[in-house]
Amino acid sequence: MRTQLISAGAALMLLAGAGAVAAQDVIITPEQDTVVRTYVKKQPLASVKLPGVELNVGTALPETVELYEVPDVKYRYVVVDNRTVLVDPSTRKIIKVYD
Repeated sequence: MRTQLISAGAALMLLAGAGAVAAQDVIITPEQDTVVRTYVKKQPLASVKLPGVELNVGTALPETVELYEVPDVKYRYVVVDNRTVLVDPSTRKIIKVYD
């Protein structure tokens, strides 16, 4: 009986963890993506160098990196190593890398 309770508890913890990860996923609508792509083409920025920082979804950018607003989108952007990245300003995590 005790083994079953421990197994059930472990399963619940795994499900709760999976739910927390899913809640952190950011979904960019096609409309938002179009707004971002159009805006960044019209408002080019100088590229910044961030040695040692990998440009992957989920990577947090340092506080020293200035993020720029995209009208009608709650996210911000910056150009790093000649690649535009979309960033969640509340976490500073990259949510999309544009090539």
